[in-house]
Amino acid sequence: MLSPAFLSQLRRLLPPHCVLNEREDLLPFESDGLAAYRNTPDVVALPENEAQVAAILQLCHQHKVAVVARGAGTGLSAGALPVDGAVLLVLAKLNRIKAIDPLARTATVEPGVRNQAISEAAASHGLYYAPDPSSQIACSIGGNVAENSGGVHCLKYGLTVHNILGLRAWTIDGQLLEIGGESLDAPGYDLLALLTGSEGMLAVITEVTVKLLPRPERAQVVLAAFNDVAMAGAAVGNIIAAGVIPAGLEMMDRLAIQAAEAFVHAGYPLDCEALLLCEVDGVNEEVSADIFTVRKVLEASGAIEIRTAESEEQRLKFWAGRKAAFPAVGRLAPDYYCMDGTIPRGQLPHVLKRIGEMSAEFGLAVANVFHAGDGNLHPLILFDANQPDGLHKAEEFGARILELCVEVGGTITGEHGVGLEKIRQMCTQFATPELTRFHEVKAAFDPDRLLNPGKAVPELHRCAEWGAMHVHGGQLPHPELPRF
Repeated sequence: MLSPAFLSQLRRLLPPHCVLNEREDLLPFESDGLAAYRNTPDVVALPENEAQVAAILQLCHQHKVAVVARGAGTGLSAGALPVDGAVLLVLAKLNRIKAIDPLARTATVEPGVRNQAISEAAASHGLYYAPDPSSQIACSIGGNVAENSGGVHCLKYGLTVHNILGLRAWTIDGQLLEIGGESLDAPGYDLLALLTGSEGMLAVITEVTVKLLPRPERAQVVLAAFNDVAMAGAAVGNIIAAGVIPAGLEMMDRLAIQAAEAFVHAGYPLDCEALLLCEVDGVNEEVSADIFTVRKVLEASGAIEIRTAESEEQRLKFWAGRKAAFPAVGRLAPDYYCMDGTIPRGQLPHVLKRIGEMSAEFGLAVANVFHAGDGNLHPLILFDANQPDGLHKAEEFGARILELCVEVGGTITGEHGVGLEKIRQMCTQFATPELTRFHEVKAAFDPDRLLNPGKAVPELHRCAEWGAMHVHGGQLPHPELPRF
């Protein structure tokens, strides 16, 4: 519990409406998008400017009070889950677009700015911000940086880390870090990449300078249906091998297709086992040549139906179905558990086959929706939390999928982060020397371990404990968060 004296000092730093500690005000902040993990915060601070953020951090450092930074709360790994005895620092009010420079093709924004709002603001200059997570209408750029988010167009244009130039961030003791800038490179160590994807464990971001790209002259989508999921997976590699780098290359299986079509009416065929969406963009001549190549490859790969979007409206409709797949699948079962792992493209057919086998083993249906082009899987495990062991079975199934990703040479996350959800699988992905280095980096920025404690990087003794429980068949509880 936070002391009355500390809370009194916190209230002096902010307007009255920016400090919440009544239960009814705190409940909306008890989880992020992974609602299976919940913890009511002791207090929520909603600063309205950068100076207030710095002051809060200085106060927390002085009193050795932990801080968990939160953006829009759309994350899917419990990365913004509140910690007992900590301040939940919500950055949603820092939502100004500070500058757009059409000549340099940059935008400087505060962390609470929505991802899609950047492209909307830059549209009058013929520019846009490339990373486009499915939650882009709601997710904030600060959270995108914290998790290194991707999106359906990250195959060609990269993740968040490839599309930002500079950060302003504050350490736990209230010191300002100005990292990168408006140029393509900066001297010294690449701290920009280090902070991107650091999940709020190293510093609190208050400003982001992003790269803007010119809108392509033309973009067109090819939709291909397959009677076999593995064949669709193989087609992904065949497209890349043909020399085409699509702007987006997405895949859905039968369950996801049916859910998305019923929800959005995107015009998807319903009599197939898998669907590929392949978008190419660029100048007219380039797009025409790539569309021709993609269609030939899809035909040779066994597609039973191929359609090319004939208008911008149809192109957007095809993508609307894919981007609405998560909420659409939510209509199929009382609950679903969204996984996030990444594998080499060549392993797609094998991994999809194994997920199908595990689905039968666990008795839980799976809707597969993923960024096929870069191997980022998002299996959606359907379950009912009201059933005994329903959540536990889904978690165990998800853990097996992540272990499979590592086994075939991939990773336990592609864009959702580790948070609390995947912290046990960090023990599978990394050995003790690597985890030790991660803790040393954390200590260099935050020696008292006050920023987002208990997330992303497991304590070494925990790996040994969890490993022993796994070997002996024990039921693993949710990882415990530290209490301050």
